[in-house]
Amino acid sequence: MNGLLVLDKPAGMTSHDVVYRVRRATGEKSVGHLGTLDPMATGVLPLLLGRYTRLAQFFGQAEKEYTGEISFGFSTDTYDAEGSPTSNPQQLNSTLQELQSLAAGFLGESQQMPPAYSAKKIDGTPAHRLARAGKPVELKTARIVIGKFELLSLENNVASFSMAISAGGYVRSVAHELGRLAGCGAHLASLRRIRAGVFSLQQAVTLDAMESLAAEGRVMDAMPHPRTLLPEMPCVTVDEQTAVRLRNGMAVNLPEFSSAEKIKIFTSQRDLLAIGRRMAGTLIQPMIVLG
Repeated sequence: MNGLLVLDKPAGMTSHDVVYRVRRATGEKSVGHLGTLDPMATGVLPLLLGRYTRLAQFFGQAEKEYTGEISFGFSTDTYDAEGSPTSNPQQLNSTLQELQSLAAGFLGESQQMPPAYSAKKIDGTPAHRLARAGKPVELKTARIVIGKFELLSLENNVASFSMAISAGGYVRSVAHELGRLAGCGAHLASLRRIRAGVFSLQQAVTLDAMESLAAEGRVMDAMPHPRTLLPEMPCVTVDEQTAVRLRNGMAVNLPEFSSAEKIKIFTSQRDLLAIGRRMAGTLIQPMIVLG
């Protein structure tokens, strides 16, 4: 089963838990997600299945968009509601307008320190494992870009927000830092991913719906058409003689796309054969071959 499936992840499950459920329901062993969602978080979780897992490298830098809530009054060790408090309760003395002014300072490019309780690896070990074992967690800052951070309302010390952040950015860290700037501490109370790159909730199916489709042998019905994936790359369909050359790793001439850097190469309307890179002029070299 080759394709991309957009799931609406429920709360209380790790991204790995979701991958396991999809493997069990579909019988496809090769399944990988495009960007971890914390157990507390819900929403858009794109998965690659079968040979399409080889396409993961082309999705890595997609911007993510979220909605959620930030609770002010104390911070936690995980920067979210699942952690243990790390500060004594304090009163939030800022108005919504004052918090919005602080939030505006996060817009644009910056260096962010990931949470100690995160999937970032230190010498091959996830940081959260070291943190839970009480071992030192020495993480490095990472460049992120926040394109949107809007605080929409404030009630009982809880602010609702909308945020667009680059790949690798942690919303939890933003919530933690905002609480520090507000002088009372804060943590992420809830989080829902509404977009991951070009994939949105409108395309997502629930786990239960996926399992029902799998039982009927219709999971492919829920997958976006292959030609709509990686829309920045144009598509071309090749004949069998050209396909054989590509399968053997040989460069081919595809003059229709002499100006494109990367292209999607199909053998039929739906069968994606390869991703090719323009070498020079009309000469296209396969980067990866799927079938």
